[in-house]
Amino acid sequence: MTSFFRPLNKLIHSRFLPSIWSGTLLGLSFPTYPYIHFELLAWVAFVPLLLSFQRDERFGEFFRRVYLAMLLFCTISLWWVSFATLPGGVLTIIAQAFFLTVPLLGFFLVKRMAGFRYALFSLPFLWVAWEWLYMQQDLSLGWLTLGNSQSALTFMIQYADSTGVWGISFWLFSFNVLVLLAVTGKRVEVIRSLFLMALMIVLPILYSTVLFYQERSLLGELPKIRVTLIQPDIDPHKKWGIQHSSDIMERYYQLTGRAVRENRPELVIWPETAIPFYILDSPYAADLLSLRGSLRRWNTALLTGYSDIVRYPEGTAPNPLNPGKYDGVLRQPYETYNASMLLLPGNSAPQIYRKMRLVPFAERVPYVEYLPWIGNFTFSLAGISSWGRGSESTIMELPGSQNGKVRTANIICYESIFPGLVTEFVRKGASFLTLVTNDGWYSKSYGPYQHLAIGRIRCIENRRAMARCANTGLTVFIDRFGRIMAEVPWWQEQTLTADVPLESTLTFYTRNPDLLPKALSVISVLLVGVAFVKGRKGD
Repeated sequence: MTSFFRPLNKLIHSRFLPSIWSGTLLGLSFPTYPYIHFELLAWVAFVPLLLSFQRDERFGEFFRRVYLAMLLFCTISLWWVSFATLPGGVLTIIAQAFFLTVPLLGFFLVKRMAGFRYALFSLPFLWVAWEWLYMQQDLSLGWLTLGNSQSALTFMIQYADSTGVWGISFWLFSFNVLVLLAVTGKRVEVIRSLFLMALMIVLPILYSTVLFYQERSLLGELPKIRVTLIQPDIDPHKKWGIQHSSDIMERYYQLTGRAVRENRPELVIWPETAIPFYILDSPYAADLLSLRGSLRRWNTALLTGYSDIVRYPEGTAPNPLNPGKYDGVLRQPYETYNASMLLLPGNSAPQIYRKMRLVPFAERVPYVEYLPWIGNFTFSLAGISSWGRGSESTIMELPGSQNGKVRTANIICYESIFPGLVTEFVRKGASFLTLVTNDGWYSKSYGPYQHLAIGRIRCIENRRAMARCANTGLTVFIDRFGRIMAEVPWWQEQTLTADVPLESTLTFYTRNPDLLPKALSVISVLLVGVAFVKGRKGD
């Protein structure tokens, strides 16, 4: 046995070493701080685990090894969630690791029916099909979609405008399979695998090169809108007390007034839940009047996150999608929302968007509308528990100096990880994207940087620039290629202004966001069906 194959054989027959290697490599491959780049580890991260799958073993042993790998993966990537809520962070990691084992358990069954090579070919299809299906339901924390690991490697993932993040996941998993075949296959198979691997590296680079070359002539033709982002740097744990509301609003007024005088923007953006009280409710009419007065002085539009409340007449029921709450003093049901609104100078009605995808168990307990009693199992953060779920992907309109009416879409925080939701806004006419968020819960961990990185893929998929406004950071402008155009340091009180390009064309992915994952799901079903037939014949 050669010196190369001796450690390889040891790895294959080791009990938990392959799990430790794969879990660690996967965890390290996900975005952390901007000066750390381990994205390429995802191109080989599954190889140790796949090597170990060659041996026969019982289901229990297989599950333990796979779960250990996924648990390490989740721990390294998501440990920072525990800064916001320790019990919620621990349960998030445990549950997410379990969900990530599902396609690998499917591999185990296919392997039993049709053999290792057939199961290996099937695994990229099974993996991406499950990633997509998992993200369709309320329990999903789709943060660790495999393609997200490459979000900072923008030069290699521009093809996402055709395939979405699902294509990146499929690309990565297929590359892992090819690496395995190059390591373990016979001469012809090794050569074929190396050729395909080289092709998978060269093609994305060529595609990106062509796109960036065309960019030079494109940018000068696009209309733009001047946008100012306000990063107030307010402690998220302290802002929810009503006694602090006037101080908070005064800080926004001062920062915005100065930025407007210096930069003359057409749109000002405040972060998620910037207004931590029900400013549109009648008891706060004076606060709304003050805000409208400021807008008239500034002569600019304002997009801001705020806490929304909808009250229902006594004896009526709230929206059937939400269980609602009950005000014992006024004797009427009501519902609260994590929302954003666009206010224009003058007295026009605010344009309101209510967050549609809520963080499981932190902002909303999944399926509470069907089982109200499970609403007690929440890991709420200060001021943001038990939100109602919005039902409409609202497009907001404001006047623009270069292009008449400008249409935009506001994404609220966690929603940026859902590719299908963002494409829905763009198909409705959004010419650029805005995102308001509050990542201050996670201290100076790399959680906020990871969140920012994932949002960059949404820009590539839809070829839309994004204005991202955060409470404590990271406040940035992102271009249509997922590149950061301008940013302010996190945990600083600061403003940022830029001219944001407006787009009107739709990418292939925007028009067909579910085409690839649905096709891969159908192929997965067919592959499992063929494996079942093979297994029956073998029996």
